[in-house]
Amino acid sequence: MNIAIIKYNAGNIQSVIFALQRLGIEAVLTDSAEEIRSADKVIFPGVGEASTTMEYLKKTKLDEIIVSLKQPVLGICLGMQLLCKYSEENETKCLGIFDNKIKLFPPKQKVPHVGWNNIYNLKSPLFKGLAEKSFVYFVHSFYAELNENSIADCEYILPFGAALHKNNFYAVQFHPEKSSKEGSLILKNFIELC
Repeated sequence: MNIAIIKYNAGNIQSVIFALQRLGIEAVLTDSAEEIRSADKVIFPGVGEASTTMEYLKKTKLDEIIVSLKQPVLGICLGMQLLCKYSEENETKCLGIFDNKIKLFPPKQKVPHVGWNNIYNLKSPLFKGLAEKSFVYFVHSFYAELNENSIADCEYILPFGAALHKNNFYAVQFHPEKSSKEGSLILKNFIELC
């Protein structure tokens, strides 16, 4: 199986490579349109800031490549937020796969939301074998509004979309690569999606 991890102006990509290697999966880190389009599965991970990252995606035409993909795609953290239509982070127009808006958590508790939290209302083969209210690892200040694309919810200050799905696009706000055996299972489930 050919797995492509999109190489772009974002951090934390190496930890995704290591998580896949622990599953016995070798992936290619690439910004090549040909390699990305020909992959069986594509992972779009990242940590960073929305507006500068979107500028980089546009400059390199990766924005056009991502939205044109037909194979299963998994966005992680910043990757998930950029797959949505808009982010309040520097008023950024994003890729628009999901109709969700990305909003800044209100400062009622400590922001960013950092650490282990449980996910519930699991509604996807992505979570096959995972128990309701399983704990996964989050690091984020912005969140996706709940809507019809939500396939897992979480609560921190308010309920938000912990995972989204539309057509061939899947996305998680948390970091499966840092979420112990639960995260490994989610990555394995994504790789095994038909």
